[in-house]
Amino acid sequence: MAKKILIVDDAAFMRMMIKDILTKNGFEVVGEAADGAQAVEKYKETSPDLVTMDITMPEMDGITALKEIKKIDGAAKVIMCSAMGQQAMVIDAIQAGAKDFIVKPFQADRVIEAISKAIG
Repeated sequence: MAKKILIVDDAAFMRMMIKDILTKNGFEVVGEAADGAQAVEKYKETSPDLVTMDITMPEMDGITALKEIKKIDGAAKVIMCSAMGQQAMVIDAIQAGAKDFIVKPFQADRVIEAISKAIG
């Protein structure tokens, strides 16, 4: 059965890019969210195997959303997506329970490697 992924990013083209990489590699995208608050709601609705989470978003940032999702499901698997130069935030995210991080601009093989490793 295809692994279910929730994609969270405030930029629609980024979501589209990740979705394209994932669907081409046999993953099922079960939902998309444009901010952290939507991400938490979509997580409850879709129970994905993994979440790709942008760090910098309006309303609720990715690290806050990660913490909220972890409260709902301690076993949640979340990979953070960050731009270059966000190392401090990436460290915060890992400490908050993120499994890994991928850096924008995305390289398809790195995205698949991080997701495959996290889902294990």
